[in-house]
Amino acid sequence: MSKKNKIHPRVSMPMQDPQARRSTFSEVALGYTQEQAQAEARRCLQCKNPTCQSGCPVEVDCKTFIHHVAEGDFDAAYATIKNTNSLPAVCGRVCPQEKQCELRCKLAPTGQPVAIGRLERYVADTFYAANPCDAITGGEECRILNPDMRVACVGSGPSSLTAAGYLAAHGISVTVFEALHELGGVLTYGIPEFRLPKSIVHTEVEYLRQMGVEFKTNWVVGKIISVQDFFDQGYQAVFIGVGAGLPKFLGIEGENLLGVYSANEYLTRVNLMRGYKFPDMDTPVAAGRQVVVLGGGNVAMDAARTAVRLGADKVTIVYRRSKEEMPARLEELEHALEEGVHLENLVAPVAFTGNENGQLTSLTVQRMELGEPDASGRRRPVPVQSAFFEIPTDLAILGIGTGPNQVLLRETPALTLNKWGYIQANPETGETEIPMVFAGGDIVTGAATVVLAMGAGRRAAREIARRLGAL
Repeated sequence: MSKKNKIHPRVSMPMQDPQARRSTFSEVALGYTQEQAQAEARRCLQCKNPTCQSGCPVEVDCKTFIHHVAEGDFDAAYATIKNTNSLPAVCGRVCPQEKQCELRCKLAPTGQPVAIGRLERYVADTFYAANPCDAITGGEECRILNPDMRVACVGSGPSSLTAAGYLAAHGISVTVFEALHELGGVLTYGIPEFRLPKSIVHTEVEYLRQMGVEFKTNWVVGKIISVQDFFDQGYQAVFIGVGAGLPKFLGIEGENLLGVYSANEYLTRVNLMRGYKFPDMDTPVAAGRQVVVLGGGNVAMDAARTAVRLGADKVTIVYRRSKEEMPARLEELEHALEEGVHLENLVAPVAFTGNENGQLTSLTVQRMELGEPDASGRRRPVPVQSAFFEIPTDLAILGIGTGPNQVLLRETPALTLNKWGYIQANPETGETEIPMVFAGGDIVTGAATVVLAMGAGRRAAREIARRLGAL
């Protein structure tokens, strides 16, 4: 593109009206039309040395797929994305592109980078693959699976699904073992329908199934079967992608009162168990009239926006730092505010108070001010002396982080853990201290993004395929 050519403004994504979406779990972002997608794709400079790809953890060739979108060749665009990304419809919705590929876009300094994530979503939603192998690999034919090369993937979240797709595409037989009754891991139990429709997750899983990936649900690895059992049964490698689903608590007074939930439980009841469809689904979830959500990340936003949709009169997010330092995606924060969520910044929880029946009635908080930066680079919140006040609430949701689930870890003592209790793995290959046992995603890094987990799954799968002679 000539420097003299005008760079048009970024094409906005159509959204549901904020007032209308407060009472529905249907997806908020409506997606581009073909005209909008092509207009946005034509903003791409098609740089000689594109930097956007280096910002993508799964190394999507952004320049090429965007060129195909601009030309209207969506089959080629899809094939380009699928060459490295097993879950494009998911990534297009939940990945923090503003901190990854779009941050590296040459237009980023203008404040209007190419909307790479939105284009990826459009391509994935538009394309209907002629066969499942085309859907996964962009190739015309599947590799015939070799029954003598077998890999077990533990967990069915983004890291394991990515690993399974890569391995199957290279002719390796894969079985995925999931502890829950539905597949998808955090994509299913953690992310609300209005942000990631479960039909999208089911479609991505079905493509893998048609490629020959076998899925087994209700298998709690560490109880029903051990890592060593996999090798005894003829598997040559194991990938552990169980995530980090153990909720963290504050350890303050009143935390055991009725009405205090972890975000994990709250979102799992709503998303996995379809609590939002009660009474059509026999899985009720506490709605709450005055809801308080503790935390400032995407999980806290998901919980707060879910509470709005379940009919709360008021939803307040309590965060101990300023609004500018909240780690949630800006888009998610903006959507929450549009939907009527209130912010109480620079306050920290001190204690929960309940009535004689043990039911939560209020949260005591203390005013904070920002001091010197801590290890994270953010200014440390410092308590303001004697600055306490109460927030009335009958439902509090703790979205303050997660830790590693201990079920598999306790039963696999040969795994080396770091000081936070996560699995230590080679950052280049994903291999653990146990030969041919690999790990990736949140169980290695702690809670992170979907696409970082996918990148870890892809790296590990590439090494497994190399070791088994499939590359």
